[in-house]
Amino acid sequence: QVQLVESGGGLVQPGGSLRPSCAASEFTDDYFSRGWFRQAPGKEREEISCIRISDRTTYYADSVKGRFTISADNTNNTLYLQMNNLEPEDTAVYYCAALLDCSGYVGSWGQGTQVTVSS
Repeated sequence: QVQLVESGGGLVQPGGSLRPSCAASEFTDDYFSRGWFRQAPGKEREEISCIRISDRTTYYADSVKGRFTISADNTNNTLYLQMNNLEPEDTAVYYCAALLDCSGYVGSWGQGTQVTVSS
């Protein structure tokens, strides 16, 4: 089973940027996509971005489109989420995941990293 470890969360002011990363044990497993999810207090976990490893096709939820960019580096098996123009509504625990395909079955989760947007 692919192992995932997130890092790079933190506290940032509104309008600021963060770039969490997710180190994977491999990119050549049976899960063909990698995604970022988030869960805010009192809300369900939601998929906000996903990338297909083979052809780099990407997906973004409307709430983050134009502000967040997902990328994957095959040289070090690391997934990134560049988050710009952050808003207080982006405050949540962010999880990376290995999926069969975007919006599909999740085979493995990371432990999560807290992102707090506040002045």
